[in-house]
Amino acid sequence: MTKRKIVVAVTGASGAIYAKLLLDKLQTLQAQLAEVAVVMSDNAKQVWVFELDNKAYSSYPFKFYAKKDFMAPFASGSAKFDTMVIVPCSMGTLGRIASGISDDLITRAADVVLKERRKLILVARDTPLNLIHIRNMQTVTEAGGIICPAIPSYYSKPKTIEELAMTVVSRVIDLIGLEDESYRWDGI
Repeated sequence: MTKRKIVVAVTGASGAIYAKLLLDKLQTLQAQLAEVAVVMSDNAKQVWVFELDNKAYSSYPFKFYAKKDFMAPFASGSAKFDTMVIVPCSMGTLGRIASGISDDLITRAADVVLKERRKLILVARDTPLNLIHIRNMQTVTEAGGIICPAIPSYYSKPKTIEELAMTVVSRVIDLIGLEDESYRWDGI
């Protein structure tokens, strides 16, 4: 199995739990990973502290990059990062990606992933959606991105908020192409 090079971007949308659980899971799957790079917006850090009551984002063993660090390796296609996950993905970030606006490292990296025909997964976390959001999702999808709304499933009968949120993260892990043990639907 080829080890994956993954960029995880965290924006200021509500849903820091999804980013936390994804980073936690990637730690347990390091044997399948060549590299994990992380970039967080300033708002993402504020939302993380507000929603999760901690600053644990700074304790992960991954390399973190500043939101304006255009010298980060994944700002270029030659670095060969094969997957980028934006979790949670704000509608503002989605709109900038759909419009080709690369005004920070998150949107630049997303642009690179799309132009290189690699995997871009946007864990959209907003509701309700207006027509602009929907059209932006269509544009990103037509460009090769994957919209994976942060909509949890219930058939695994989750008992905690973490278990519920993990149903979304498990889908993201599958979309990345990593092997992991998680609940699988096998009918009733």
